[in-house]
Amino acid sequence: MKPATKIAREFEQAERRLLDELRSLRKGVRTRTELESKPGDLTLGQRVADRVAAAMGSWPFIIIQSAILALWIALNITAFIQHWDPYPFILLNLALSFQAAYAAPFIMMSQNRQQEIDRKEAENDYKINIKAELEIELLHQKIDELREKEVLFLTKAINDLTEIINRQAGAQASGAAPTE
Repeated sequence: MKPATKIAREFEQAERRLLDELRSLRKGVRTRTELESKPGDLTLGQRVADRVAAAMGSWPFIIIQSAILALWIALNITAFIQHWDPYPFILLNLALSFQAAYAAPFIMMSQNRQQEIDRKEAENDYKINIKAELEIELLHQKIDELREKEVLFLTKAINDLTEIINRQAGAQASGAAPTE
């Protein structure tokens, strides 16, 4: 056996093993909800992080926070009530810094969990793409085999017909020749 043929057969066997492995995986559509952890599987910290990140990344939060900041500034600039935080708004800056310091870890935890979900999803997509590629390659091989069989059949048919035509032409030539 030639080395190239041996390598090709080994490669084909490896492809078939990989394809069989991928086929053994659960069939069906892998949806995003299948990849995500179930709510009962999440720890308390993960649930809190997801809720905090969802709340702080929403328009209602931004609108409410903007309204509170505007009210805070307006009440401290005007003299309707006692100024508890005069102009440089040091107390307001402290409150916003405190909020940012605690919000950032919650958001990062939620993003890390989402990143893990996305990584698993990409890994599954990769496996599905490999499976599709191998399936297509196997279909190409089957079509090539069918084409080769068809070409061999047609070549044999042409040879048989040529032989029949040659025999008939030879018979006509020998029968048409005048006998003396």
